[in-house]
Amino acid sequence: MSRMSYSSASMGSGSRTARRTVEFGRTYVVRPKAKHQATIVWLHGLGDNGSSWSQLLDNLPLPNIKWICPTAPTRPVTVLGGFPCAAWFDEGELSEDGPNDVEGLDASVAHIANLLSTEPSDVKLGIGGFSMGAACALYSAACFAQGKYGNGNPYPINLKAVVGLSGWLPGARNLRNKIGSNDAARRAASLPILLCHGQCDEVVPYKHGERSSQMLSSAGFRYVTFKSYDGLGHYTVPQEMEEVCQWLHTRLGA
Repeated sequence: MSRMSYSSASMGSGSRTARRTVEFGRTYVVRPKAKHQATIVWLHGLGDNGSSWSQLLDNLPLPNIKWICPTAPTRPVTVLGGFPCAAWFDEGELSEDGPNDVEGLDASVAHIANLLSTEPSDVKLGIGGFSMGAACALYSAACFAQGKYGNGNPYPINLKAVVGLSGWLPGARNLRNKIGSNDAARRAASLPILLCHGQCDEVVPYKHGERSSQMLSSAGFRYVTFKSYDGLGHYTVPQEMEEVCQWLHTRLGA
């Protein structure tokens, strides 16, 4: 079991006296079947766990990639009426204005960064995910470009690729204002992002994926690829995963 705890104090909020501890579930690792060239942390959707995705990723024809599939903490989720389930952060109604739970997002993104921090220096690092996991991956991309988490603490990982399936970018409307410095613009321009979304998605409507792609591009992420799938709901299909494989092979050389 890989369990880590973050409190609001360690996440740099300082002034708060209440400590909120988050306990992450089990992490599943898929070892590379050939020379290790890249490591990708892959994030599951709401209520899922790292195991189901690790089995799917293990069967992809990408022998040079190591996959790390963590499990989100169990927490009350507003959109489910406060029902507790595995979630990377708390989420209410989807909107471009949020995110409402910056603390939860920062804790999860720091956990992901920690998982990547011990990888060999010659290995390329990436983050991907589905649904809420995709939202967390895209938030990681924003933190990478800004060079810091939402709470201002420095973001430590040099990302080379981000993939988001059936997801959205939390706080998309505010991103452009945050990529102001030359360094942030350079980092944004260097990071390739692949977004895939089904046009019949009834859980995270298609417009959220499309809009997130547009917001990322307008904020200075030059290499954003957006793929839409006619008739696809809130799930993945072999055609989509084949395109993910092709994209990763091109971008990471893996």
